Amino acid sequence: MDRKPTCIESPSLGSEKEPLTCRARSECKKDGQLLRNCKPSLRLSEELNKVHPSPGERGEPGHISNKYLAVQSPEAPCNGMRNGGDEGSTPTLTVLPACRAEIQHLQTEIGERETWSKKIDFLLSVIGYAVDLGNVWRFPYVCYQNGGGAFLIPYVIMAVFGGIPLFYMELAMGQYHRNGCISIWRKICPLFKGIGYAICMIALYVAFYYNTIMAWALYYLIFSFRSELPWTSCLNEWNTGNCTNYFQNSSVGWSNSSISPAEEFYTRLVLQIHKSKGLHDLGGISWQLTLCLLLIFTVVYFSIWKGVKTSGKVVWVTATFPYIVLALLLIRGATLPGAWRGVLFYLQPDWEKLLTTAVWVDAAAQIFFSLGPGFGVLLAFASYNKFHNNCYQDALITSTVNCMTSFMSGLVIFTVLGYMAEMRNLDVSEVAKDTGPSLLFITYAEAIANMPASTFFAIIFFLMLITLGLDSTFAGLEGVITAVLDEFPHIWGKRRELFVFLLISVCFLGALSTLTFGGAYMVKLFEEYATGPAVLTVVFLEAIAVSWFYGINQFCRDVREMLGFSPGWFWKICWVAICPLFLLFIICSFMSSPPDLRLFNYQYPSWTVVLGYCIGTSSFICVPAYMVYLLTSTPGSIKERFLKSITPEVSREIPLGGIHMNAV
Repeated sequence: MDRKPTCIESPSLGSEKEPLTCRARSECKKDGQLLRNCKPSLRLSEELNKVHPSPGERGEPGHISNKYLAVQSPEAPCNGMRNGGDEGSTPTLTVLPACRAEIQHLQTEIGERETWSKKIDFLLSVIGYAVDLGNVWRFPYVCYQNGGGAFLIPYVIMAVFGGIPLFYMELAMGQYHRNGCISIWRKICPLFKGIGYAICMIALYVAFYYNTIMAWALYYLIFSFRSELPWTSCLNEWNTGNCTNYFQNSSVGWSNSSISPAEEFYTRLVLQIHKSKGLHDLGGISWQLTLCLLLIFTVVYFSIWKGVKTSGKVVWVTATFPYIVLALLLIRGATLPGAWRGVLFYLQPDWEKLLTTAVWVDAAAQIFFSLGPGFGVLLAFASYNKFHNNCYQDALITSTVNCMTSFMSGLVIFTVLGYMAEMRNLDVSEVAKDTGPSLLFITYAEAIANMPASTFFAIIFFLMLITLGLDSTFAGLEGVITAVLDEFPHIWGKRRELFVFLLISVCFLGALSTLTFGGAYMVKLFEEYATGPAVLTVVFLEAIAVSWFYGINQFCRDVREMLGFSPGWFWKICWVAICPLFLLFIICSFMSSPPDLRLFNYQYPSWTVVLGYCIGTSSFICVPAYMVYLLTSTPGSIKERFLKSITPEVSREIPLGGIHMNAV
């Protein structure tokens, strides 16, 4: 026999309507309003992903959010009072087993938010995002440039007082408010909503160049399936007279004009950069790299098109495989002749460099870009967590894994650089001149090619580079997808696959400039200007908005509501003062000395500095633009407009498509 629950409508705030009694679940909706107190009463349990505790736990009467239905316990009648209790009594929110299907059906109707299948999916996704190609090429170079082992001291200090607190803050924000980087600001400080739009633009700029580097790795991977790797010989059609193969002929001397076969393979076959005159004449598009990038984006699309439940499974491979490869390469590198020279060069401390400002700036920048707050990814990933997930523990685990991976990558790289120095009869500092992608695609590729079982090591090495890049691409695009779907659910809520396809298409078209013969020049320009100063400024404003406008005490109450304990004084001091100063320190250092760009023998002209700042400003301009828009469109006096724009929007009636859920 079908149940015929009796329901009482929860009137909207300020409504004088009398309660309505209904006899069927289909009657429990009227005028677009969701009704409550269906009998047998439903208790929302933690097993059904409770999003917010009961109103009494929060200290705010009748606050319900995040798209979940909440109804009172059987002891509480419709007026919110328990039997035998007073008006101050707090109703509980639980679910009875007999009515579990009922609440699940209603949750589906109102658009229940997707969650991770398992917690390990979330952890692997965050680790995969934080551990990217920069851990492999940037950290080792920055470390030995800034005092070797001595650099680890400012690195750890900046991580403890700057990087990890920001990482923790973003995870907590995303998990509590369960929104992407745009709509979350309505609940924190609407005036800063432009931060979300700026983050989305920065993510697009990253996608324009970052995936091209993976296309290079895929190109190398295809050529690795040969018994003799092509970058070991000077007899190929792309080689020049300056090609010098000192590995196969020990009597050959190395001069200033000498070029290794690995460098010519990279510059003349993969990049074909000799066909470009510079940024003013990029040349044609390389069809080989275009096909490689198309394949990369195809894999990305089918990994993220269905949401975190599919991408959470893919990262089981893409996030763990690099660690297996790094372990194999470290073991192999440690057995090479001269490996000890590289490790000594990598870790030998130069204590005098700790007295220079540049070392501390590099340490701060390295930990910030390594952990990756400010790209909207941590907000998006955490928003799919269960409400009571221990994001504090997650922040410590993933941050530690990230830092240890950077250190391990340095050992992997420098054991091979020591081997290269031994073979060339040069100092390690002479061999370690290559930076960025060149360190991987020239120096390390050449070393691998001259090892025993070179084909095997080349295949797993370039596969590792691809998987490292895929994780970060999944994450960066998911940050944009979550932001747009949460902000415009009525347009894209049911069309995720279409939106992901359009987003991937935009990223592919935006990357065409990096696929030209001079595309490497564009990659360098995007890398230096499109993300650095813009994302630093965005996160600086984010820290100010949360700590000073939303309020550090309110933020700590939110964390306590989720985790059961409030952040200690250390975290409060970091969020209020140290993190903003940490970010301001990096921003001022960057602005005072813009990078002097140079790639191979090409010196970037002076006008590229202006172009670079224009690219960076184009994303950040969203922040002041939205502030002006909000202040001008809000009615009232200037003071009233400002006060309203910094006050979180708390709706008592939450729209969910065609259904509205009344706060109870």
